[in-house]
Amino acid sequence: MLKYEKLSQELQNKINQEIFDGNGFLDPAIRRNPTRDKATLWRGAFVRDAEKIMHSPYYNRYADKTQVFSFYKNDDISHRALHVQLVSRIARNIGRLLGLNLDLIESIALGHDIGHTPFGHAGERFLNDLYHANTGRFFNHNVHSVRVLDKIFNLNISLQTLDGILCHNGEFECKEYYPSKLSDFDEFDEKVEKCYIDKSAIKQLIPSTLEGCVVRISDMIAYIGKDRQDAIKTKLIESEDIFRENEIGKHNATIIHNLIVNIIENSYGKNYIRLDDTHYNALKTAKKDNYIIIYQNSKIANTYDTKILPMFEKIYARLLSDLKHSTYSSPIYKHHIEYVNTANRFTGYNYIENSNWDEIVVDYIASMTDDYFIDLYEYLFNEKSPIKYVSYFDNV
Repeated sequence: MLKYEKLSQELQNKINQEIFDGNGFLDPAIRRNPTRDKATLWRGAFVRDAEKIMHSPYYNRYADKTQVFSFYKNDDISHRALHVQLVSRIARNIGRLLGLNLDLIESIALGHDIGHTPFGHAGERFLNDLYHANTGRFFNHNVHSVRVLDKIFNLNISLQTLDGILCHNGEFECKEYYPSKLSDFDEFDEKVEKCYIDKSAIKQLIPSTLEGCVVRISDMIAYIGKDRQDAIKTKLIESEDIFRENEIGKHNATIIHNLIVNIIENSYGKNYIRLDDTHYNALKTAKKDNYIIIYQNSKIANTYDTKILPMFEKIYARLLSDLKHSTYSSPIYKHHIEYVNTANRFTGYNYIENSNWDEIVVDYIASMTDDYFIDLYEYLFNEKSPIKYVSYFDNV
C-alpha cells in the first residue's frame, strides 16, 4: 500500500491565503473518474495531468522519434522530445501574458505528440494507409495521442487536456481561434470517433479552451524556424537566406519573437487567439516555403517512400499474422501487450478486450522509436534493414 504524505492543514491554509488568494484548491478538471486525481494545493488539477504525461510509459520515447530528419547520427538535430518542450515554452510565454492556466498549457503541449509514429509524418502517412486499407478507418497522430493517454493507458487525464491534444494539429493554420464548446466526455468521444471514420473531421477540430488554442498555434511557431536550423545542420540547405523575407522574418529567433508579440497584441483581453492579417499571411508563406524547400525535398522524401514504406508494409502484415495465429513468442506480445498490461496500474479499461487486431498492431507500431522499428525489422525478417545512416564522420 503506497503512503502519500500531506502538508499540514495549518500550512495549507496559510499558503492558500498568502499565495493563491484562497483559490488554491479550485479543481476545474473534468475526469472520467472524478473520485481519483483530485486537486490538492501542491498538485493542482492540470499539474497532475502534466506529471502523469511526463511519467507515462511512452514519454521517454519522444527522444528517438523523428521530427523531420531521420537518417542522421547527429545529436544536434531535433527529435520530438525537444519539439514538445519548445511548444510548451512558447505557449507558456503567450499564456502567461494572456492570464491563462499555464499548467493546462504545459500538459497539452507535453502530451500533444505522444501518439506520433516513428519517422515523422511519413511514418504517420504509411501507417494511416495500411490501417485504412485493412479497416476503412483513419490514423492521425493527434487522435492517437488521445488513445495512448486515455485508452491504451488508463491515466484519467482531464477532458480539457485531452481535447487540447486532440485539436492541436499544427498542419492547419487559422487567423483566429475561437474555442469551441465542449460539455462532457460523451461529446468528446463522438468527436474522436468522427476522426476515425471521416477524413475531413481532422480539419474541423478547434480546441475547447484558450489554452488549447495557444498550444495549437505554438506548435507551428515551434517547428517552422527550428526545422530550418536542422536543414542547415544536415546540409540540405546552406542557410536561411534561401527563404523569403517577410514580416515575421526568416530565422528561428525572429519568427518566434514576432509571432508571439503579434498574438499577444491581438489577443489580450479577448475570448479568442488571433494573428493580424499581415502576420497570418507571413506565417502561411513561411510554412509553404518549408514544405517546398524542406519537407518535399527529394533527398528526404525518396528514402521514406523507397525504403521505409516497404518496411512498414512487411512489419504490419507480420504482426497482424502473429496476432491472428496467437504467436505468443512474437514481440507484439512480449514487448507490447505484456508491457501495456503491466503498465496499467488502474482498473476500468481492458486493453485487449476493447481493441481489435488492427488496432493493436497500429498501437504497437505507433509506439516505436526509429531505432526500435529498424531493430524489429531485422529481428522479424533476419535481414539487414536498407537504411544507411549519415555518420558523424561522413563529412570530416
